[in-house]
Amino acid sequence: MKYPGQELENFDKATVWRKYVYFEIKKFIIGNTLEVGAGIGSFTNNYKHLVKNLTLSELDEENFQYIKKKFESENIKITNSLTENINESFDTIMYLNVLEHIKDDIEEINQAFKKLNKNGHLIILVPAHNKLYSKFDKEIGHHKRYEMEFFKNININSSEISKIIYLDATGYFLYYLNRIFFKEEVYPSKLKIFLWDKFFTPITFFLDKILLNRVGKNIIYILKKL
Repeated sequence: MKYPGQELENFDKATVWRKYVYFEIKKFIIGNTLEVGAGIGSFTNNYKHLVKNLTLSELDEENFQYIKKKFESENIKITNSLTENINESFDTIMYLNVLEHIKDDIEEINQAFKKLNKNGHLIILVPAHNKLYSKFDKEIGHHKRYEMEFFKNININSSEISKIIYLDATGYFLYYLNRIFFKEEVYPSKLKIFLWDKFFTPITFFLDKILLNRVGKNIIYILKKL
C-alpha cells in the first residue's frame, strides 16, 4: 500500500494540534498499545512515554522504513502487517487520522476490537463532515470524511462509548472558507498550516470547550471493551 507523503511532512510541523489531541486521549492510553498506520511517527512522540509496550504498524514501505530508523534505539516494535494478522492482544489500539484511508472501515474496526483486552480502548481520530470533502481529501487517499452518526450506529457486543466529541471548531470554519476561496488548492501551504497550528489551535482549545465540543472538523471516538 502506498500513501502520498507530502501531507505527512507538512503536518509533522503541527505540534500544537497533536498536543491538543494528546490532551483529549491521554487518559485512555494504557498498557500494551498498538498504533495502526503510524505514518512517520508524528503522533507517537507525544504519547510513547505513557506505555512500556508499544507496537507501530505501517503498510507504506517508505514510512515503514522511516519509523524503523526513527525509533531503532527505543523499545518499540515496528510491523508492516495488517491489523488482522498481528497475533497479539492490546489494552489500547489507536487510529489517528488513519481510518479514513481504509475502504472497509467497519471490518477494520471489528478486527481491532477483537484484539482488545477486556477494559481496553479503541481510540479513533478522523476528519468530520463529508460535505467538507475536498481535492485534498481525494489526493491523500481519504475514502470519506465522517459523520457522528456513523460511530453512534456501530453495534459491537460487549462495548460502550467512552468518549465521542467534535474537535477543532475554529478549523471547521477555516476549512469551510478555504473550500470557498481556494477551490483549486490541493495541499494547504506551509504558511496556512503554521497559522492554523500555532495561532488558531490555541484559540480552538477554548472555543471547543465553550461550544461543548458540538462543532469541529474532526471527531474523536473512543470505544471501551467490556
